[in-house]
This record gives sequence, C-alpha cells and structure tokens, in this order.
Amino acid sequence: MTALPVRRAHELEACPEEQRWLIEGLWAAEAVGILGGEPKCCKSFLALDMVVAVASGAPCLRRFPTVRSGRVLLFAAEDSPAVVRQRLTGIASAVGFPLDALDINVIIAPVVRLDVERDQRRLEETVSSLRPRLLVLDPFVRLHRIDENVSAEVAPLLDFLRGLQRRYRVAVVLVHHARKGASHVRAGQALRGSSELHAWGDSNLYMRRATDEKLTLTIEHRAAPSADGIDLALHADGDALALRVVDSAAPDPSPPPVPTLDRIEQLLANATSPLSQREIRDLVKIRASSVSDALAALVTDGRVTRAEGRYHLTRR
Repeated sequence: MTALPVRRAHELEACPEEQRWLIEGLWAAEAVGILGGEPKCCKSFLALDMVVAVASGAPCLRRFPTVRSGRVLLFAAEDSPAVVRQRLTGIASAVGFPLDALDINVIIAPVVRLDVERDQRRLEETVSSLRPRLLVLDPFVRLHRIDENVSAEVAPLLDFLRGLQRRYRVAVVLVHHARKGASHVRAGQALRGSSELHAWGDSNLYMRRATDEKLTLTIEHRAAPSADGIDLALHADGDALALRVVDSAAPDPSPPPVPTLDRIEQLLANATSPLSQREIRDLVKIRASSVSDALAALVTDGRVTRAEGRYHLTRR
C-alpha cells in the first residue's frame, strides 16, 4: 500500500497577494460560496454586478477592485433572457461598457438540475469548453429537487460544484435564499436549509434590507478579514440601474481623500516599473483599504492602468 504524499509546512506553495482575490475584499480567487439573502433584497443584482465586474475588469459596486478579469458563465433560472439582458445592459452602462464588449455567456437551457447526473455532465462540459473565470448559478432552489434541510442530500451537490472549481480553477457563486424573518440571527445562520451551505463557502456574501431604500451587505471569508454593515442602494441613471455603495459618516469604507490620490499618482510617476498594490501601500504608508479605494478611483478615471496585478500611469 502506498503512503499518502507529505510535504514540510515551509515548503507548501505560498499565494502571492495579487493572486488572492478575484474581486478584492469581496470574493477570493477561485472561491466557492453563497450569495444569500431574503427574497427581494437584490441578491441577483449583486450577482450580476459581479458578473459585469469580472467580465469588464471594472470595480464591483464601483468600490471593490477586480483583480482577475475574464470570461463569465451565468445561469439565471428565475429570470427571462430579456430581463437578464436588460439588467446586464444597465450595469454595464453604469461602469462605462457596452454589453457586447463583455465576454458574458448565459446558459439558456430552461432547466439545469444539479441532482441529475445528465445535467451535471452537461454543465461540466460547458465549463470545460468555455473555461470561465467565474460561474454564477442563481438561485439554488431552482437547481434541484432535493430536501435542502438534509445534509446527506445537499452535500453531494456542493461537492460537485467544488469539484468543478478545483478541476477548472473557476470561482463559483451560488445564489441562495435566507429564511424569512431571520434578520435577528447571524447572516450565515439565516440561510435556508442545511448548515452544509454556510460551511461550504470560501467567500460568502449576505444581503439584508435595512429600510425600503437601503440594503446592507455582509462579507465573510474563510481566509481573510470579513466586513459588516456596508450600505448599498439601487441607483438609476437613465436606463442604467445598478447597486452602489452608500457612503456614510463612518470612516470605513470611505472615499479616499484627494491627497491620497495625488500621493499615489506621484509615486507611480516616479516609479521605474509598474508597482503592485502591496508595494504602493508600503511606500505611501497608508492603510490597505484607502490604497485600494484610491487605486480603484484612479483606474476608473483613466489616470492609472492596471495590468497583471500591477499599476502604472496611463500613457496619454
């Protein structure tokens, strides 16, 4: 019998900072997880914002920098193709891209069931063919006919999605409902069904409706700091309808002050080669969240260009 392979701890591969994230602070690279919330709290809008961010390279919610852009595969089981197109067009417009410029692929099969072997094979063949950076499945309840409360029935479906993630190095976002009236319990514990769903995620996002107009986002990671109480709202700009972060008096998250933008821009002007975010943070000695916000603003304004996780002044 052959022994299991073993390696000394200090010899294990290290993950460089610039490869840790798909969307910085929001979703880890190649992570699986849940985007959860009660009905009508804009879960699908957030999922589509992530789709557009990864496909375009623009910051998600105009706040969280996209670190690894690329092709996206989406299955929206509850919305018609026309509604999906309308929403994606609005979000793409909000970030300054025409929809036809983005590599977003929508599964148009009427039904995909993760508890049916034939559909599992078809989904895997699609992922294998397209090799997307991100796979979004919305919502979980339309992807099966199992009992969500029974761990032995839920676990094999989640294992299948974890297998896709590992075989094809794809991040997987599974949109899922929270129980009604569960706003008084911790976000992850409010998810409907088995606790397997909460435990499965490397990155999890939870949406709650604070008021008729305001939504609250909680971010949870397995291997990174989490964040709570991020206020969001749907914002209409002409035909464009998209979520955005609502800044408040709280210091975090807040827009970077102008001097921070100037300092980073000057640093990049004097640099002899592109710099990573960590190098910039170490040189300007500003907290990571402020550097991240400043870089996102500079990239959005076209003053700075990001390529392969490094930043340089945009050539004019």
